[in-house]
Amino acid sequence: MKLGFIGIGLMGQPMTQRLLQAGFEVRVWNRSPDKLAVVKGAGAIEAASIAELVEQVDLVLLCLANTAVVEEVVFGAGGVVGHGRAGQLLVDFSSSDPEATRAFAARLQAACGMGWVDSPVSGGVAGAEAGTLAIMCGGEAADIARIRPVLAPLSQRVTHMGPVGAGQVTKVCNQMIVGCNLMVLAEMMALAKACGVAADRIPEALAGGFADSRPMQLTGPLMAAESDPDPLWHVRTLLKDLDMAVAQSQRAGSATPMSGLAAQLMRQHGSLGYLERDPATLIKLYKR
Repeated sequence: MKLGFIGIGLMGQPMTQRLLQAGFEVRVWNRSPDKLAVVKGAGAIEAASIAELVEQVDLVLLCLANTAVVEEVVFGAGGVVGHGRAGQLLVDFSSSDPEATRAFAARLQAACGMGWVDSPVSGGVAGAEAGTLAIMCGGEAADIARIRPVLAPLSQRVTHMGPVGAGQVTKVCNQMIVGCNLMVLAEMMALAKACGVAADRIPEALAGGFADSRPMQLTGPLMAAESDPDPLWHVRTLLKDLDMAVAQSQRAGSATPMSGLAAQLMRQHGSLGYLERDPATLIKLYKR
C-alpha cells in the first residue's frame, strides 16, 4: 500500500519515520513545509499539494491538531474530498469530536466513495518513537483488517471499538483519565512540597503501587522540580480533549463532574499563558 501522511508534527514525524523504516512508501504534506526536513531525509516524498498526495496513494493518514483542522484538510479548498475515490481509506489518528467524525465520514463517503477509520492514539511522543502506541479504532471490520499492517509498526495494540466514531469516544475516555490524573498529580506535588516532603522521590516511592501511572513517572519528576520543559505535549491539547468529554457527556446524558472541573482548572492555567506549555507546568497553578 502506498501511504500519504498529512500532519508532520510532534506525533506525525516519528510515526512517519517508523512507517518508512517498515518499508512503506510514504508521501507527506504539511501546512508548514519546513517541518518536513527530517522525514524527507528518511525517505518520505513531499507532495506539492493535498490533491497530489491523495491521487497517488491508497491510504490517507491524518494526524492533526483538532476537529476544525481535520475538517479544513478534508473538506476545505483543495482538500481530500475533491480528489478521493472509492477504494481509498482515510485513517484519522487525530483526537477529534466523535459526532463530527461520524458526520465527516458520511459526508466523505457520499461525496467520493472514500471510507473512513478513526484511529486516535495514546502513548505520546515516546510511544510514537518506540512504536508502542495504543490505537483505538472505529469503522468497518474489513477496513480495520486492511490497515492493520500499516498500524503494526506504530503500535503495541490495536483495538476495534465499534463503528466510525467509536475510536474517538474511546480516546475521550482515555483523556478523561489522563487529564484528571495530571490535575491531581499537580495538586498532590504542591501539597507534598508545602509539607516539606522530598517531592522528587514520590514517583520512586509510589512506583508499582495503586497510585502509580505513566504520568506519575514521566511528568511527576518535572512537576516536583517545578520545571517548564520544552513541550512533548501541550496544555491546550488536554483542555481540548476534556472539553470534548464534557460535550459528549451532554449528548449522552452521562455526568462528568470531575472532567468538567479538571477542564475549568486547566482553562484557568491556560489563561495565564500556559496553553502552549507542557502539562508539567500545572503545578504552578497551585504554587501561585
